[in-house]
Amino acid sequence: MRILTAAAVIGLAIAGSATAQTRTSSFTLQNTAMTPTEAVIIDGASWRCGDDNVCVASGRGAEQPATRACRRVVARVGALASFTWQGVTLSADQLATCNTAAA
Repeated sequence: MRILTAAAVIGLAIAGSATAQTRTSSFTLQNTAMTPTEAVIIDGASWRCGDDNVCVASGRGAEQPATRACRRVVARVGALASFTWQGVTLSADQLATCNTAAA
């Protein structure tokens, strides 16, 4: 019985870590001159940008829809070329709305 319980706990831990890995958050800026050189913290997520102009978040960040998270990021760093929040990637139309609404 203990072996079955331990196996179930391990199985849930593995499934949980797999889910956490797919909930990535990232964005690409339209204007490369605006790429932050230091970490930017927005709603609890720490965004770090690479030389490729892609910024990736660490930490969970606030529980909010991707469209709202996008507006919060655009308000701080400028227009985006792509945006993914906790595994949800915005469509071209959603991204255009985000860039316009946050300006």
